[in-house]
Amino acid sequence: MPWYAIQHKPGQGDRALDNLQYQDARCFYPKISVEKIQAGKRTFRLEPLFPGYLFISIEQTDPLWAKLRSTRGVLRVVSFANKPAAIDEAVIDHIRDSLDTVAECGGIKAGDSVQLQDGPFAGLDAVFQAYDGEERAIVLISFMQRSQQVKVSVSALKR
Repeated sequence: MPWYAIQHKPGQGDRALDNLQYQDARCFYPKISVEKIQAGKRTFRLEPLFPGYLFISIEQTDPLWAKLRSTRGVLRVVSFANKPAAIDEAVIDHIRDSLDTVAECGGIKAGDSVQLQDGPFAGLDAVFQAYDGEERAIVLISFMQRSQQVKVSVSALKR
């Protein structure tokens, strides 16, 4: 059975998913855990891998096609030349299999280049070493021709 991309209304991805599943549609809404810095603290939350889109598996003859546009949260079916763009099952399977790999790529890792945004070292380039609790990080800076490890606020780092 082919898959199709559905564009949902802004901020209504979960609503569209719930309403489509309520109509017995086979849906896929890939989400990954993303690290965010809010109020100087590291937090993790689930965000869509493809913001604004979810996938639905449906036959062209299914009566659900007529209901898609009026389903709450759904904006439109992604189409080209007024024909819904079919997505091969292998592509969806590959996305499913790759979700764990994509999630591991998020966040700042040891060895990543960062820039310090505030504090006494504002504007200096640094190399991220490790997190030191929830609100602090250890970075390596080159200062006066020496490499120094410095503890800074996580909110002071910019990739």
